[in-house]
Amino acid sequence: MSEPLLLRTVTRTQGANRALKDGEVKVHGAELRFEEVPVLVQAFRRMVRNLDFDVCEMAVTTYLCAKAAGVAFTAIPVLLVRGLHHGAAQVAIGSGLSSPADLEGRRVGVNRGYTVTTGVWGRGILKERYGVDLENVTWVRSGDEHVAGYQPPANVVDLGSGESLLEHLTDGDLAAVVGADIDDPRVTSLIPDPERAAIDDVKAGSVYPVNHLVVIKDDVVRANPGVASAIFDAFVEAKQSYLRRLASCEADTLAGLDRTNRLVWDATGSDPIPYGVEANRTVLEKLVSYAVDQKILSRRVDLEEIFDPSTLGLSG
Repeated sequence: MSEPLLLRTVTRTQGANRALKDGEVKVHGAELRFEEVPVLVQAFRRMVRNLDFDVCEMAVTTYLCAKAAGVAFTAIPVLLVRGLHHGAAQVAIGSGLSSPADLEGRRVGVNRGYTVTTGVWGRGILKERYGVDLENVTWVRSGDEHVAGYQPPANVVDLGSGESLLEHLTDGDLAAVVGADIDDPRVTSLIPDPERAAIDDVKAGSVYPVNHLVVIKDDVVRANPGVASAIFDAFVEAKQSYLRRLASCEADTLAGLDRTNRLVWDATGSDPIPYGVEANRTVLEKLVSYAVDQKILSRRVDLEEIFDPSTLGLSG
């Protein structure tokens, strides 16, 4: 009997993949050797810059930028992490900002890089839902981009090295910050009751934003026909185990991503985290549109360009 294919893998332990990481679910013909990277974004950077892993969880817009830059990995449509981003924009209490439109003409901080997926969703919501002219805002990023060659638009500038978004927000230099998730009594969401606002939008037919997917090194896929679909199937099986547990819980008994998934499930009456291209076409095309509009991508890409061909017809 041949030995299974051993694949160095990074994915943060969470409900939807726990059965896979615990060994309850296996990948047919392969073994995922999980490595723990305490700060997940460092795994993104290592994968984008050095291809350090065979299989890796990855932020969606980081992947899109890397793919456009020719990095040799390809996604499978396992949309592992989602989030509600109406609360992504935060302001100092007493700032005097009364609506998102007040951001125009001001400086707004961006957590880490301009291409961070949460920031892309947050800015997209500000424009589409609240009418903010994103080009009339100066975006002040607190770090660099995972894809080193990315050149941001002219209205993106850098915070000083070692300086704090929180300090610049509370001293009035920044009108708001996006994507920083600051937990401080001096800071509040720009959009009131953002969770309710987001769920109301989901109920009204909006999308449940995707944040992370899974990528596989191209040379692994080329050398091992069927491995991409086998990994997809294993993630689906692990997710189904998670949904069975989630179905037995009320949202108010949960926290974090589990709570959010349950709230969306209650709002829509359907699987909140479907996998597969077709089940996610609307949300993925919206994110691509946001990325083009925000000058993160130079052109609109078709979903068939960014997912492994063997997984295009899969769902779960």
